[in-house]
Amino acid sequence: MIGDYVSNEELIQEARRRLHQGAWDYLVGGAASETTLRRNRLAFDRVAFRPRILVDVSEIDPSTTFLGQRLRIPAILAPIGSLQVFDPGGAIPVTQAATEFGILHSVSSVTLPALEETAAATPTPKIFQLYIHGDERWTAEIIGRVKAAGYAALALTVDVAHYSRRERPMLTRYQRPSQSIIPDRNYLGALTWETMDQIREMAGLPFMLKGVQTAEDAALAVEHGVEVIWVSNHGGRQIDHALGGLDTLPEIVQAVAGRARIIVDGGVQRGSDILKAIALGADAVALGRLQGWGLAAGGAAGVVRMLEILEDELICEMGLLGVASIGAVTPKHICPAEPVTPPHEMSSWVNMPVGRIQ
Repeated sequence: MIGDYVSNEELIQEARRRLHQGAWDYLVGGAASETTLRRNRLAFDRVAFRPRILVDVSEIDPSTTFLGQRLRIPAILAPIGSLQVFDPGGAIPVTQAATEFGILHSVSSVTLPALEETAAATPTPKIFQLYIHGDERWTAEIIGRVKAAGYAALALTVDVAHYSRRERPMLTRYQRPSQSIIPDRNYLGALTWETMDQIREMAGLPFMLKGVQTAEDAALAVEHGVEVIWVSNHGGRQIDHALGGLDTLPEIVQAVAGRARIIVDGGVQRGSDILKAIALGADAVALGRLQGWGLAAGGAAGVVRMLEILEDELICEMGLLGVASIGAVTPKHICPAEPVTPPHEMSSWVNMPVGRIQ
């Protein structure tokens, strides 16, 4: 049973057994040489802890508040397109898992079912992630639907000006369902700061910019009124040979200077990763592949179990680090270090079968 799994590597192995090769490659692969994907993991591996002793950690609270909502742990579920590839219910079991566990789900605009059906599945707030695939009239229509459905925030993804070459699924000629329903990708390439301003004003919701990778763009985003900077390289699935997400976080935190909230994603696989991101200035992390593995392994129950394991890891590391609350984590709790394992999409789990899972 899913509840009996003691490590997320067990969930991953179950997900691999259930998924055909094309869906698996879509979930785990990155762009081209997958250098960015590996650097996402390497960035976490190059950070070490500086644990403090004789601190009262008899009671530990790993929760935080984000967008006015209490999060059981400082994490949200990232938007993933075509979730129906991993579970027939698509976004609904993910939303149900987020509600049951107590975090936020960011719903992709290129997954099933319709955004209204996902919104109605649970009473808890949700974030809607938007790709621009049409003109101003198209954008106004979908934002109107988002607002009518009661979404709490809008996240605009801006790192897909050109669709990348994801060679793992290309080699098996795999085409995920949403690739065939996107009307026009050219609109993504035409986005500018001015059109972003129009979209933000049109939405009238807390606004998140997803895909920020430099201090320069983070500073511009704040000047344009963006309330949440989402540090992301699309999980290594867009530009190849970029820095890891955690590598870019410090310069972005410095540029933002407390004027916006910050999320980071890319390579987050363990509770210790969450602590490292918080220590470097993030308010929360976003979970992508972990979410997909949990969903493929056991639907909503699989996602919940993944989060429970992550929470257990987080509480354990907080106690050993000498912090009783997320607010107590500071840059003084970490330092640079040399990695000890080669980075790849599953390098956090040393007990994974030899040769990993292909």
